[in-house]
Amino acid sequence: MKEIDAKGLACPKPVVLAKKAINSNQQVLVIVDNQTAASNLTKLGEKMGAEVSVVEESETEFRVMFKKSKSSDSENNESAAENSGAKIYLISADTMGDGERELGQILIKGFISTIKELDPLPKRIIFLNSGVKLATKEDIIFYLKELEELGVEIFFCGTCVDYYGLQEEIKVGEISNMFEIADNLNREDLVTI
Repeated sequence: MKEIDAKGLACPKPVVLAKKAINSNQQVLVIVDNQTAASNLTKLGEKMGAEVSVVEESETEFRVMFKKSKSSDSENNESAAENSGAKIYLISADTMGDGERELGQILIKGFISTIKELDPLPKRIIFLNSGVKLATKEDIIFYLKELEELGVEIFFCGTCVDYYGLQEEIKVGEISNMFEIADNLNREDLVTI
C-alpha cells in the first residue's frame, strides 16, 4: 500500500499526488489536514472508479483510503472515449465583456439564460474567479438549475468560493478543485466567456 502525507499542501497538490499513486498502486492512503481536501480526494476516487473511505481522525487529520477495483481502468478508458469532443464553458467573471459593469452583468445573465436553447448543450460549465459570484444571484441560480436538470454539469472553483466566502451560498452545482478543472480544460473543447 502506498501512503502519502499531504498535510499542509495546497489544492490541487493532494489530488495530483493521489492520482499518480492510484494509477500505479492497488491501494493508496492519503493523509490531509482539512475537510475540503478530503472531499476533493473522494471525488477523484469516485471519478477513477476506486472504492473510497474517509476517516476523520481529528479536525486536522483525515485519512482517505483508495482501493482500485479490477474494472476501474477499463471504465475510465471507456468514459474518456465517450466524453471526447464535448464542449465545456469557462466563465471567469461575474460580467461579460469589458466596459461598463452594469452592461456586463446584463450580458452575462442573458448569456446564461440562453444556453439552454443551444444544440448541443455544453457538457459542463466551470465558474472561477469572480464568476463564482453568479451562483449567489437568484435569477442566475434559476437558469443554472434548469441547465442541471437538462444534464449540464455545473462546477465552481473551490479556492474561489473560499476566497469570496461563499461556501454557504452555493445552492446549485458542485464545488470542485483546480486539478479537476485543469483536467477538464485539458481534455475537452473549451469555450471561454
